[in-house]
Amino acid sequence: MDLEIALLLGIDGIATGAIYALIALGTVLIFSVTRVIFVPFGDLAAIAALSLAMMQIGRLPGAVWMVAALAAGATLIEVGTLLARREYSNIPKAIALYGLLPLVPVAIAVATAGMKLPMLAQMALTLALVTPLGPLIERIVFRPLANASVLVLLIVSVAVHFALSGLALLAFGPEGFRTQSLSDANFDVFGILISAQAILIVVAAIALGGLLYLYFEHTIGGKALRASAINRTGARIVGIRPAQTSAAAYTLGSILGGISGLLIGPMATLYYDSGFLIGLKAFVGAIIGGLASYPLTALGAVLIGILESFASFWSSTLKETIVFSALIPILVWRSLMAGTHESEEEEEEIA
Repeated sequence: MDLEIALLLGIDGIATGAIYALIALGTVLIFSVTRVIFVPFGDLAAIAALSLAMMQIGRLPGAVWMVAALAAGATLIEVGTLLARREYSNIPKAIALYGLLPLVPVAIAVATAGMKLPMLAQMALTLALVTPLGPLIERIVFRPLANASVLVLLIVSVAVHFALSGLALLAFGPEGFRTQSLSDANFDVFGILISAQAILIVVAAIALGGLLYLYFEHTIGGKALRASAINRTGARIVGIRPAQTSAAAYTLGSILGGISGLLIGPMATLYYDSGFLIGLKAFVGAIIGGLASYPLTALGAVLIGILESFASFWSSTLKETIVFSALIPILVWRSLMAGTHESEEEEEEIA
C-alpha cells in the first residue's frame, strides 16, 4: 500500500463514516431521551434509499404502504387510549396528527407516481415519506412500554427491526437498488481524485451536525430534549411532557436516518435488509461516545468508516469481522472508565 492508495481509502472512509455519524447521532439522541437503543435506525436509511430508487425508475415507492399501515395502527391506538380516558375533545387532534398528517406525503407520492420529478423534489418527497416512520413506531410500540427496563426495550427494538425488514421485503421486493448520484464530477486535489458525491456527504454531515448543535443550544424544543435526557423526573416537574419529547426525538432520528439513506444510496447497492449492518456499524460509533457524547459519537463513527475502508482493502471477506472486532477493545475501555468513575465517586462519598 502506497501513500496514494492510503489517501484514497482515507477519503472513502471519511465519507462512509460521515453517514454512520448521522445514524449514530440519532441513536444517541433517541437513547438519551427514551432509553431505547433504536436498532431499526439502519432500516430507515435503507427504506429511504430504496424509496428514492423506485421513484427514479418510475415506480410507486414501497414506503407508501408502510406509512399508511403504521398511520392506521397509530391512529387506532391513540383514539382507543383517549376513549378509555374519556378525553373526547382530543380525538380530532389525534386523528389529524397520526392519521391525516402522515398521509400527506403518501397522497403526493401516489399522485406523482410515474412522473419524472426533479432530483431534489424526489429527495424531498422521500424524506417526507420516511420522517413519519419513527414517531409512528414510537406511538405504536415504545410509548406503551415507556416504563419498561432497558433490556426489555432492547428486545422489543430488535423485534421491530425484524418486523420492518419483513415489511420492506413486501414493499420493495428482494432485488437491490442503487440511486443516481447527485453529481458525477471529480476533483483533482494534489493528484488525488475526490468525487463530488463524497464531498457532498461530508459537507451534509457537518452541516447537519451544526444544525443539531444550534437546535439543542438555542431553541426551546432542543432544550426540552436535553432536559429530558438529563433528568426525566425534573423535566416532568417543570412541565415538559415525556410523550412530546419522545415523539420529537424519534422525528429528528427519522430525519437523520432518511438523509443518511439519501446519501448512501449512490455509493452502494442496497437491499431490504441492508439497513441492519449499516445501523450496527453506526452503533459501534455510538458506543465509542458512550451513548451520551455527541462529539465522541461522531468521531467514533468516522473512525469506524475509515477502519472499514482499510479493512475492505486488506481483506474484503473479513471486512465485517475486523470492524465488529473493534467493539471488544472499545467495550473493555468503556468498562475500565466506568470502574474508575465509580471508584472516584465512592472515595468522594467516604470523604
